[in-house]
Amino acid sequence: MKVQILKAKRKLRRKSRIKNSMTLTGSRLRLTVFRSLNHIYAQIIDDNEQKTLVSASTIDKEIKSKITSDMKKIDESILVGKLIAKRALESNITSVAFDRNGYIYHGRIKALADGAREGGLQF
Repeated sequence: MKVQILKAKRKLRRKSRIKNSMTLTGSRLRLTVFRSLNHIYAQIIDDNEQKTLVSASTIDKEIKSKITSDMKKIDESILVGKLIAKRALESNITSVAFDRNGYIYHGRIKALADGAREGGLQF
């Protein structure tokens, strides 16, 4: 049990450190990621107005139709990254700050970021 508490504390520390650096950027929009065991979610948030402008996840209809049973979660994350980039460009959003939400920049988080960069987002 003690290991789980330590991991949770480390994640909260990383998350607060990232969030504090995001507030220094000021006017830039924030691309934030949430990862569960089965799905991955991404949102572009305007912190000044406290609104979600664009979102994408593995439970969207566009992504669900492309996902096959033999596809890995990293490949699904790349699809979500490309979809959020496409939706952002349709909303005239080209530059964002990447908020990994306390997750280590590895695996599915990195795949989503790479997919968003391939789609045309800059961060």
